[in-house]
This record gives sequence, C-alpha cells and structure tokens, in this order.
Amino acid sequence: MREQHAQRQLLLACGGDPGPDPAQRAIERELAATDGVLRVYVNPAIETAYVDYDPAETDTWVLARAIERAGYRAGRPVEA
Repeated sequence: MREQHAQRQLLLACGGDPGPDPAQRAIERELAATDGVLRVYVNPAIETAYVDYDPAETDTWVLARAIERAGYRAGRPVEA
C-alpha cells in the first residue's frame, strides 16, 4: 500500500473514562489493531481520532466499530 492512496478520516469519540489518557490509549490501541490502518492519533481534548488508512483494506464503519470496541461512542466520520 502506497502512502499516496491513503485516506484520512476524523472520527469523533466520546463517552467512557473521565480521564483523557485511558481513553486515548484504548482508542488508539483498537484502531491500530484494525487491518488497513496506517497511522492513528487521538486528541482527547476535542474527542477526535485522526486515522490514516488504506480504503482497499478497511472503511469508516470498521473504524467506528473499533472505537466502540474500546468502549466509546463513534460519531459520524468526516474526511480530513
């Protein structure tokens, strides 16, 4: 997979732990373990996950389910 074919999505993630660090680690861990995910950065202050992924291997619904597996609610994906 070449980097120029990667897409970036912004996913809102809210709910769960009151502290930002456990939320950030849990969401990053679940997203990073998802096939097709190249990079993940979670900004807990604005409840947003930035995900670079290969659209040939995964899609936004799979990414949203990864956030839900971490115990958080995924919002509507927005292209970055």
